[in-house]
Amino acid sequence: MKTRTLTAGVEIPYLGFGTYLIADGEAAAAVSEAIRAGYRHIDTAEGYGNESGVGAAIRQAFESEGLARSDLFVTTKLWPGNPAWGQPAKTTESTVTSLEQSLGRLGLDHVDLYLIHAPFERDKRLAQWRGLVELKRQGKARAIGVSNFSIQHIEELKAAGLPLPDANQIELHPWSQKPELVGYLNDHAITPIAYSSLIPLATWRVAEGQRSAKTDQMRADGERSDAPFKGMAKKYGVSEAQVLLRWAIQKGYPVLPKSTKPDRIRKNADIFGFSIDDEDMASIEQMDRGDGVAWPMGDPTKAP
Repeated sequence: MKTRTLTAGVEIPYLGFGTYLIADGEAAAAVSEAIRAGYRHIDTAEGYGNESGVGAAIRQAFESEGLARSDLFVTTKLWPGNPAWGQPAKTTESTVTSLEQSLGRLGLDHVDLYLIHAPFERDKRLAQWRGLVELKRQGKARAIGVSNFSIQHIEELKAAGLPLPDANQIELHPWSQKPELVGYLNDHAITPIAYSSLIPLATWRVAEGQRSAKTDQMRADGERSDAPFKGMAKKYGVSEAQVLLRWAIQKGYPVLPKSTKPDRIRKNADIFGFSIDDEDMASIEQMDRGDGVAWPMGDPTKAP
């Protein structure tokens, strides 16, 4: 499995399995299928409400697939709380407690990566980050990071004299390439992890209740017979989704494709047998449309 170095002794697989919008009762089957298909990084979150199902699949993999704990890279995320949504913000102490509760649901004694899910509540961000630093010290998280953080948010951590994150999980795909943020992350040895890699597809989040800021025009663009990723998929003999995922890993971003369909789970894992040529990579670089669309409230990197 191809990996990228997060921090000393911690390698993150480029291929991860995302579980956002997979219900707890469906998570065990989906994650088990992903592990059988070769995924060795599983991404979940307190806020997804499916850590118990994910944990059941992990335990099953230890028993039926003969995997050791060191064979799997597991990420979960702190839901920081958001007073604007009627939720109390987590403190340093409740951050520590939150991971302990997540570990209980997962059935693990540590995770490989623990992230702050979003940069809510300015006054509590530093307290929450101190909690993650403590959890890493305790060995309950091998690496720590953030999600949806902007340069400004990370600079706050630096100004406070705190360790920088090992990773920042952000929306990244050809329509939202975030070159300034990605450049900053790479300059500071912070690994960009890509979520919502498949947004340019017409089929991305079409089910009822799966909100986003994706416009009707964006959906129409994905359906066009001359859509550029259709042509690239034909050229390389793969699916459009495989092209989008391959683009990300060629840029150096671990990816987190999500599906509950076994055939798609397997196909999304088959992204190491071809390469996008320099001409097509240069063409994709011109497709950037700016801010992302996955977060239902707009771009969370602009949270105050």
